Amino acid sequence: MAKSVPPPSGYYVPAVLFFDENEEFDVPSIQAHILRLAKGGVTGILVQGSNGEAQHLSHEERKQAIALTRKTLDENGFKNTLVIAGTGAQSTRETKKLCVDAAEAGASHVLVLTPSTWPPQMSVENIVRFHREVADASPIPTMVYNFPVVTAGMDLDSDILATLASHPNIVGTKLSCGNIGKLHRLASTFSPSEFAVFAGRSDTFWHGLNAGGAGTIAALVNVVPKLHGQLYKLFLEGNAKEAMALQGKLGHGDWAASKIGGIGGIKAVISKNFGYGQPHVRAPLKAVDVESLENHKYYQALADLIAMEKEL
Repeated sequence: MAKSVPPPSGYYVPAVLFFDENEEFDVPSIQAHILRLAKGGVTGILVQGSNGEAQHLSHEERKQAIALTRKTLDENGFKNTLVIAGTGAQSTRETKKLCVDAAEAGASHVLVLTPSTWPPQMSVENIVRFHREVADASPIPTMVYNFPVVTAGMDLDSDILATLASHPNIVGTKLSCGNIGKLHRLASTFSPSEFAVFAGRSDTFWHGLNAGGAGTIAALVNVVPKLHGQLYKLFLEGNAKEAMALQGKLGHGDWAASKIGGIGGIKAVISKNFGYGQPHVRAPLKAVDVESLENHKYYQALADLIAMEKEL
């Protein structure tokens, strides 16, 4: 079996998904968000990453969201913008099904979380077997999603990820653990054309690029896609001084986004500043009141970034 091709280097967004007051898809707002991100130059959109509330959706809704994203991009001239689908589930069987669904809905790659309901049972052997079996069955290339916060603290080390990289249909990883040492070890072992190593946070974007990584897949891109594009451009131009200054600002913004209310907070910030969407989330997540943002101690850092974004 020939080695599958990873997604290209660049900056990707784990897109939030907008709902109405009844927790149903707000299709016009979802489409408005997709198009703002695409116009912001993102390399691709991750549907049902951790910010996309994947675990709160039915199988049919997950497939619908992927298809809607692909259709919206295609109909508006963004056929080259990738769609990656999160296909994490708690059994190998269900994960395989979600990978097939994602391919049928138009995704080019899938991002797979390690099951976490029974952490004591997830030995290294079981983790490796799970990802290999999913990759064997997936009709499109798979990537390993390492995010200890949502996998009961399980943190795949560079040895496990390097072992998985040898599989011909496992083509990359998203490291939301924020471990630059791990990223550097992997990126210095594999080129982005064989196994793409993405920083999973904006505060490690430039650092990951300097370590040989493929770019980032980060929540803050939902708010300021053009600024991430600017940082990527500065890196490619070798402009380290300006890139480091912008990375500092994105680092403060990343921290602020994490403190302002999680997924609901990101939706509230978008609603306040870009004219679409409401901060509705599916319970048990909590919505963030748009009017409360002005008095939030962390909001100004995001407001400053948004002002820069709107100047680009």
